[in-house]
Amino acid sequence: MHYNTYLALGDSYTIGESVPLHQSFPYQVVQLLRKKGKHFHAPEIVAKTGWTTTELAEHILHTKLNAQYDFVTLLIGVNNQYRVLPLADFRSDFEFLIRKAIQFTGNKPSHVMVLSIPDWGFTPFAAGKDLQTISKQIDSFNSVCSALTNEAGAHYINITDETRTEKNNLQALASDQLHYSGITHLRWAEKVVEIISDISV
Repeated sequence: MHYNTYLALGDSYTIGESVPLHQSFPYQVVQLLRKKGKHFHAPEIVAKTGWTTTELAEHILHTKLNAQYDFVTLLIGVNNQYRVLPLADFRSDFEFLIRKAIQFTGNKPSHVMVLSIPDWGFTPFAAGKDLQTISKQIDSFNSVCSALTNEAGAHYINITDETRTEKNNLQALASDQLHYSGITHLRWAEKVVEIISDISV
């Protein structure tokens, strides 16, 4: 029996900072797929709080990962924006990362899902900061993600709009008031599962 493999690439949003590991969206993706009778190994997560696209790319280059995975998700970029790093550098890093993600699936772009960068400007953590600028910058980074993802033929999942409606919904946030709760991770997971379920596995 074939057990599907799933690689989740990213930063704190992928590891589910401030929530139990099993509530992170990659783990919830696998739980939901198993409930549907699909056979999946636990996700392999390559992500770290604070990572930029460059740090993720360097880690991938220097880490021995499996040659191939059935599915890959990528959610990266918030730390580039937070550290006010150039958009041009982000673009070339992201281009490398999406190519690498597709390579990991045995060159099946439809098995790669990119999640957009959440807008942390709509969290209590951002109080006193220039929220308009944060949102504008996140939009710029996401437009690069979206364009490169579509160009590559992979799936782009917008989770940003939803994070902008959650400003006063404390249930949507983790205890640190910056990252997201298991409830929010579940909604992200459902969007990923919808795509994977449409692909015969």
